[in-house]
Amino acid sequence: APLPLQKLRDSSSETLLSLSWPTRKDEPYRFTDTSYIKSSEIQPITNPPQESDFSSVSEDTHLPNITIIDGYLVETLSGLSGLPEGVYVGSLSKLSSEGILKRLSEFVSNVEGDLFWSLNGVGAPDLIVVYVPEGCRVNAPLNLRYCSVKGSDVGSNTLPVSNPRVLMLVEKGGEVGIVEEFVGGDGNKCYWTNSVLEVIIGEGATFSHSYVQTQSLGAAHIKWTSIRQESASTYKLVEFSSGGKLSRHNLHVQQVGPDTVTELSTLHLSINDQTQDLHSSLILDHPRGYTNQLHKCIVGHPRGQAVFDGNVRVNRYAQQTDAGQLTRSLLLVPQATVNVKPNLQIIADDVKCSHGAAISDLEEDQLFYFQARGIDLETARKALIYSFGAEVIDRIPFAYVREKAKSHIAELLVPTVKSIA
Repeated sequence: APLPLQKLRDSSSETLLSLSWPTRKDEPYRFTDTSYIKSSEIQPITNPPQESDFSSVSEDTHLPNITIIDGYLVETLSGLSGLPEGVYVGSLSKLSSEGILKRLSEFVSNVEGDLFWSLNGVGAPDLIVVYVPEGCRVNAPLNLRYCSVKGSDVGSNTLPVSNPRVLMLVEKGGEVGIVEEFVGGDGNKCYWTNSVLEVIIGEGATFSHSYVQTQSLGAAHIKWTSIRQESASTYKLVEFSSGGKLSRHNLHVQQVGPDTVTELSTLHLSINDQTQDLHSSLILDHPRGYTNQLHKCIVGHPRGQAVFDGNVRVNRYAQQTDAGQLTRSLLLVPQATVNVKPNLQIIADDVKCSHGAAISDLEEDQLFYFQARGIDLETARKALIYSFGAEVIDRIPFAYVREKAKSHIAELLVPTVKSIA
């Protein structure tokens, strides 16, 4: 195996020896029950997909794209024409540049995650690499399509697991955007996607990240996103998640230089018996950092729940920091559950920081405003719920992704609104 991949596997194997399965007694998982995964017969997917698996994967030629099926990069379903010279997108095992390999080796496994992070490091069949050289601007966003094909039927105790892992390095002054789409599992197919994305954003570089998760309602979806921002860099994330029986996103952002900008926007929909969980950690160590986080969730099922645990840490030397955090939750039915914990830890003394949380159903006066103008209750509720989520979706910088997300939300909300109107 190439040096960075072997380094990853060795460090992950060593870490696993000291880790146990997370339970509700562990603070990071206090509100997130992972017994659905633990109690299943987990079967790692160890063989690349066959050509017969490709028929269920829809092709999309809007953007430069790569297709990852069950953790394996499928080159025949990928299209990378039009990328600037020097940009590399592909598997680590086929990377011939010694210079890029050496640079990647500097950053592999520098972040310690939890059990799922290490399981991915052991189980990833290869590293998928995105490299943007210094000063290079990639105009069109890169579409990463994660497709889950292998899965068991509802009622089966078998849970196939895939471990896709992507490592991105955007060198000084570079600019690139990506769209991560997680799809697959017609109906309620059962499988587990255990994904990791690591991104190093160089000095003065810009990285735009759209993340859309619409997997099967029988799936487990565990995702780690680790971001390292060097001085004067910019990272913008817009996330929309509505799939999975259990969906958890662990987001870790570290600003390792001054004048960095971090903007995070998230919308979670729990319209069925499912858990949507976001655990985010932002670490600011240098002056004049800026962060702004908006988290929204909609829970429309009596056994549905959403979880938000957001930690922003402003350390001693992060003076003149501007950090804001807001979480807003909409509970549409009785017994719907949300657990939120916005958290600011401020050690610096010259800062501008704020956080807040709001949880409610739709306001009666808002509904009355519509009804007083001749608009029926069902239409009024649909308009208000849709506009609640649109504040996040409208921040997706790529039009075709934005429209797909809006259509999906509208489709999900129709039965929910009818049942509660």
